[in-house]
Amino acid sequence: MRAWVLVLVLVAACGAPPHKEMDQAQGAIDAARAAGADRYATTEYDAAVASLQLAHDAAAQRDYRLALNHALESLERAQNAAREAAEARARLRGDVERGMAEIAGLLAQANARLASAEDARVPRGTLTDAREALAEVNDQVQKAGEAIQADDYMAAEPLVIGAKARIEGAVATLDEAITAQSSQRRR
Repeated sequence: MRAWVLVLVLVAACGAPPHKEMDQAQGAIDAARAAGADRYATTEYDAAVASLQLAHDAAAQRDYRLALNHALESLERAQNAAREAAEARARLRGDVERGMAEIAGLLAQANARLASAEDARVPRGTLTDAREALAEVNDQVQKAGEAIQADDYMAAEPLVIGAKARIEGAVATLDEAITAQSSQRRR
């Protein structure tokens, strides 16, 4: 008796478009987009959108069982996309914040090297290049800070990485110039 009731429920469910499930999937997609899934979990987000489109296409063809399957898949993928986006965003935020802290230490190191290079009478061109590099770093750090304030960690990340590389390059150049200048003085 229970089996017949289940069959009747399934037949009845498959006799009408799964509007409720498709609406739930659309709501989950909207929530995932609001969580940044379109930027931080693009694969899963795009799959959710595609599954919902397939659900609409199947419903238009009156294949309500297939439409239901696609709607449920879309819902699940959208929920996964929202979860992945939150995790990726938090991880990226941590990376960017750690990078900004590293930059502060590297800038202090670079400024100390610059002072040492001036004391060692490193050629003016090398000092000018180092100062210009540090000025560019300051601009990048300011832009990264603005991106962080706007919660745009994807925009901040390449700025932070570029600033770190630029500082490290300037410090290495200054160290080489200081060593070369010291070697010349000893002769």
